[in-house]
Amino acid sequence: MAKLKNIIKQLSPEDYDAIYNQLMTSNAEKSAYLLKFMREKQLSDSKIMEQLDVNTNAYYTLRSRLNQKIEEYLLQQMESPRTDLLKKVANITEILFTKKRAIAVATLKKLEKELLDYDLSNELTIIYKSLKKLHINSPDFYNYSQSYNRHVAYMLAIDKAEDLLSEYFKKYGNYTLSGTETEKLELTYLNKEMENVCKLYQSHRLYVYQNCMSIFHRLFVENTEDLDDDQEPIEDVLNNVEKIFQQYNLDTVYYHLKLVFEFLKLEYYTHYKVYKKAEKYFDEVNDAASTLLTNYSLYTYPAQFLFTKIQRHIRLDTEQTMYDENEGLFQDYEADAYDLPKYTGYVVYRAVCCYYSKKYDEAARWVNNLLNEMSLKKYPIAHLEVKLLLALQYCLLNDYELFSQLLNSIQRQIRIMGKDECEHMLVFTKIMKTSLYDSKNGKAAKIRGLIDKLQKINVKGFTVITLIKMDESFVARLSS
Repeated sequence: MAKLKNIIKQLSPEDYDAIYNQLMTSNAEKSAYLLKFMREKQLSDSKIMEQLDVNTNAYYTLRSRLNQKIEEYLLQQMESPRTDLLKKVANITEILFTKKRAIAVATLKKLEKELLDYDLSNELTIIYKSLKKLHINSPDFYNYSQSYNRHVAYMLAIDKAEDLLSEYFKKYGNYTLSGTETEKLELTYLNKEMENVCKLYQSHRLYVYQNCMSIFHRLFVENTEDLDDDQEPIEDVLNNVEKIFQQYNLDTVYYHLKLVFEFLKLEYYTHYKVYKKAEKYFDEVNDAASTLLTNYSLYTYPAQFLFTKIQRHIRLDTEQTMYDENEGLFQDYEADAYDLPKYTGYVVYRAVCCYYSKKYDEAARWVNNLLNEMSLKKYPIAHLEVKLLLALQYCLLNDYELFSQLLNSIQRQIRIMGKDECEHMLVFTKIMKTSLYDSKNGKAAKIRGLIDKLQKINVKGFTVITLIKMDESFVARLSS
């Protein structure tokens, strides 16, 4: 919220008026009034809701749409000069056939300079190819040939880096569900390959792409405090990337990647428990959660934000507020069932939010739909974890029949996989069995003892248990 207000306050008067008028003429009066209130008045969220006469869900929706409209407007302003430039590049053939050589060369040289400013490697190859042709009888032919070859190779390196980035995060999604050492090793190899590709050129774009992967890898795969001699501290990298974004402020890729690095800053400071700094980035990432999940899987692993968000709310003791917020945040979100890890993460998040609002029936529906529509058998640990979440809902609903059926299935899977690998799951099932089957006398004390035992177990990989706040309220619910 603070971030949106900050953006609105930094709009130039011309941009503000243009956005306001655009909203008014497109029958989005409430969004226009929200824009006005945020810019001109120092009102709290509750006061703004009162002024607009909207409830919490509608307010979050309005806020999200306003943020989107502002982004679209600002992006359009950025696109205009870039689009004009690309049109000129598309018109090069016409220049070569209709203009005198000196004019054609001068035009191409001017385009070269502008394209270098935007770092448009694909279009630069067209320029150098044309300059090479124009200088076929000139000593400069060799120089332009070299420039052409260099930019073709650079373009291929950029393509390779983008492919590695998307492959890495697809692999990471699978790793979150499987937790196997083989997939962890594959992630390390991909990270190393990205380093090797990026060493080929002194390129700010490759530097940005590399660190989309590298920072995430260091936080969630290596997860170590040790720093190699040739590694930059993450905070330095984040500062350097910010400088690149400021320098190339008209670059549309960088404009969108700002969200990825806001997310990485949030995760970095959360990882090292610098929560005060992490809060600076939470609102912006949270407001764009739907966009992050929909459009950024090629550059990061968006589902991680959902788990970070739950843990943040648990830490702040505000976990019950997530449910109401979701309607506004994810109103237009369409989950991609083909991306199973992200889809699973999203469903688990929604179910956990329902759980914290004591909507156990709805939580059970989310999880049941996931288990019925998707196959998690390839990921037995994740499959069990999701079943445990469902079992908890049945337990709290006092549905003995469904709980018993599901518990038998869980215990059968645990026996197949081995109790050593599923120790935390066994303890969690005991907590639920105690809740449903033990007599009331001493039930709470027994549950507390099992929770203490559970919290001493080091759980690795995908687990929903860490998303459940096992405090006195939890004990009271299970022992009532």
